[in-house]
Amino acid sequence: MNPFLERLQPYPFQKLAKLFDGLSAPADKPAIRLSIGEPKHPTPALISAAISENWRGLANYPLTIGDSALRETIADWLGHRFKLRNHSPNHDTQILPVNGTREALFAFAQCVVDASKPAKVLFSNPFYQIYEGAALLAGAEPHYLDSLPENDFIPDFEAVTDAVWNDCQLLYICSPNNPTGAILEEKHLQSLINLAEKHDFIIASDECYSEIYLNEAQPPPGLLAAALKMGNDTFNRCIVFHSLSKRSNAPGLRSGFVAGDARIIKQFLLYRTYHGCAMSPVVQAASIAAWRDESHVVENRQYYREKFAAVDEILKPVLNFALPAGGFYLWPETPEDDPQFAQRLYIEQNITVLPGSYLSRAYNGHNPGKNRMRLALVAPLEECITAAKGIRNSITSL
Repeated sequence: MNPFLERLQPYPFQKLAKLFDGLSAPADKPAIRLSIGEPKHPTPALISAAISENWRGLANYPLTIGDSALRETIADWLGHRFKLRNHSPNHDTQILPVNGTREALFAFAQCVVDASKPAKVLFSNPFYQIYEGAALLAGAEPHYLDSLPENDFIPDFEAVTDAVWNDCQLLYICSPNNPTGAILEEKHLQSLINLAEKHDFIIASDECYSEIYLNEAQPPPGLLAAALKMGNDTFNRCIVFHSLSKRSNAPGLRSGFVAGDARIIKQFLLYRTYHGCAMSPVVQAASIAAWRDESHVVENRQYYREKFAAVDEILKPVLNFALPAGGFYLWPETPEDDPQFAQRLYIEQNITVLPGSYLSRAYNGHNPGKNRMRLALVAPLEECITAAKGIRNSITSL
């Protein structure tokens, strides 16, 4: 067996199941899951219609590079969304469809990390657990960058030593961040691009929450646009990951894409050709329909704004948190040890939340997720209101 498998930590939801083992939730209260970031808003009808109209595509083997119509649609979307002017990624050389960002984010490290020499993979702490697992199985050393409230949950990149940057081969960033909701501004992104050039590493920007944000007039910036504005029109060392899971409420579709530096995309395409992970023609047709429509995305954001406003009003008097600029998570402090509070909410309210310490690592003696919890406001508005009231009731009874 691959010896690196032994280095993997239990996945957060495995730990959560063990935490709840033997516990009973009140039968008179509805079960509400705020633990997993699985969108519950309706999947747009245009996606199911495209699947129905294109099911005959199942008779054909798909190309790993995907259909040119899908890649052209993605290039158009990127250009419009991030105002790339006449510098949208080339659909033949700089865009690659993938089966959701999770598998692509993991596979990417296996492709680009050279473990024959010192190899570090850097990412924020707390973090999406795929980054760590990908680094470990690629034979690299994870390096955790604490995201703390005193820095608005933005890692202190300037505090990273030159020695660490010199060993860095891959930097994962996530903006809007899971779980903190923090957004890396253009100045942060450009500073990281400069560091990548200086120290010879690749930036993998996980932007799967980029289409969920509170201020309609201020969409989160993207890595490709930041590169372009500083004259990097080939997106050198920059790769972005996007998905329809959150944007279009279609996590089961398993559809996303990577885009950026053509040299890296070429090698990743080679890797994926052998990996055998081409996107189904039916999914490609549905993806074209989704990327071409923005009305359902605007409507989706409004649903989240309504839930954030309602939950904020209920929980603000009893919990310490700030509304996130992007994404659909709350990252509040807990009134007691976070796993203990998660158990309390389950036993008393039949509400499932994810302890913050399960999403982060104790590094240099400190776990930045300790005594926090992640609340995914993915359920319908009324369920989110019911959950918020239940959380408030458990806190006030302490």
